[in-house]
Amino acid sequence: MQRAVRARFVLAHEAGAHHWIENGWVAFSGSVITQVGSGEPPAGAQVLDLGDSVLTPGLIDLDALVDIDHLILDAHHDPAHARELVGSVEYWGGSPRDVLDAEQRHTLRKFGLAELALHGITTYMPIASEIHLGWNESADEMRALAELTEEWGLRGYLGPSYRSAVGAVADGERTFVERPEEGERGLDQALAFADEMLARDSDLVRPVLLPCRIETITPALMERTAEESARRGLLVRLHSLQQPWERAVILERHGITPLDLIERTGLLNERLLVPHALWTDRHPQLSGEEGVDLGRLAAAGVSVVHCPLTTFRYGDVLTTFNDLRDAGITMALGTDSFPPDLIRGMDVGLHSARVCHGHGAAELSGYMEAATTGGAAALRRPDLGRLEEGAAADMTAFSLQDFRDGVIEDPLRTLVLNGTARNATDTFVGGRHVVQDGRIPGVDLDALRQEAQEVFALLRAGYTRRDARGRRQDVLFPPTFPVRRGEAFGGA
Repeated sequence: MQRAVRARFVLAHEAGAHHWIENGWVAFSGSVITQVGSGEPPAGAQVLDLGDSVLTPGLIDLDALVDIDHLILDAHHDPAHARELVGSVEYWGGSPRDVLDAEQRHTLRKFGLAELALHGITTYMPIASEIHLGWNESADEMRALAELTEEWGLRGYLGPSYRSAVGAVADGERTFVERPEEGERGLDQALAFADEMLARDSDLVRPVLLPCRIETITPALMERTAEESARRGLLVRLHSLQQPWERAVILERHGITPLDLIERTGLLNERLLVPHALWTDRHPQLSGEEGVDLGRLAAAGVSVVHCPLTTFRYGDVLTTFNDLRDAGITMALGTDSFPPDLIRGMDVGLHSARVCHGHGAAELSGYMEAATTGGAAALRRPDLGRLEEGAAADMTAFSLQDFRDGVIEDPLRTLVLNGTARNATDTFVGGRHVVQDGRIPGVDLDALRQEAQEVFALLRAGYTRRDARGRRQDVLFPPTFPVRRGEAFGGA
């Protein structure tokens, strides 16, 4: 049977561009969109009428937290204190171990995946906080995540992360503990997982290679990653061009810039996704006014995953969204931290760019394109990120019916300025109704939240174990205001 979703505003796609249809609908059969129009849906179609809602292509998050975020613990401190939270050289150089067992890790995965779904994400590429791991993510936990992704009906581009070194502190200064053999073993696991997923040939779960940050990967491991990526046709996501100290470390160790190292090791090509790309020669603290780095990225076909909310919280702003896009770079979006809210990300990204770089630094339409067609281009999936005949029936609906949403002007401006991704009520992935009226069928969200809170307590306690001075949690994470317990207040 043909089905249709009707909404007051539909962000349809035609001739390579998005456009609005008022009082529109999207019809689909099986997993594919058959028609997009306005007025009455096709006769005989089973219709879901969402009223005053905005129906967009399913949102694509290519730096998606499937974990419990450490940003809530480390983003508020001065740089010296935050630096110490990564853990001591003594801890990482000894016998580090996972803070959580396999069942607790899976709770994190379920919690993170549920958050993505409820914030309107239909396609994701995961990240996790390695600070809580003994070293690398395991292929087994990624297999469990693959099964959960298929069970719930999302699209996941998955692979266990791996690294050759871990950041640590010694006498308050940043350094690294090196274990190149762990990086090689991690890549071995990642390739075994990738081969399993390729053999499975699932439309929902596809493998990618996810090395950690560039400063934690040896050139040899980067070269091997590039070779295996080419051999299997796998995308590679590498966090890089992110921070000034990353650039300083690469220059000190290798005598070249991070972008030079990416090119030298064979990773600079159309299969590479780079989260952040903040520190190119367009950054005001560097001297490349001609934007040579941007031209190199564009010519190689690299995609940049902009994570505006996290970037802003750590005190930086991309220079600039329009500079990268106008250079011909494919721009996608990521959330990178909690909440996985691409709508808030668009708001913060747009307005911080305008404050720092002027009104022409970014447009809201460009951010929505990055969350849809840009993400699809980065994944090389022309069937995603658009509502048009023949595309995958991936859709996200945001309600504008709450009094607190205010009056409605342009639907996207209204959603971004007045709402958040918590306005998401329904999503479809390949025609499957994944989120229904703000719920995930069969998932007890209240119980999952309680389990996640208990796991978070273990993660928070783990910082004391890693701390060079063994400081208590209340010292590592002081409250915003003093806490008084068990006392009477006021009175005559």
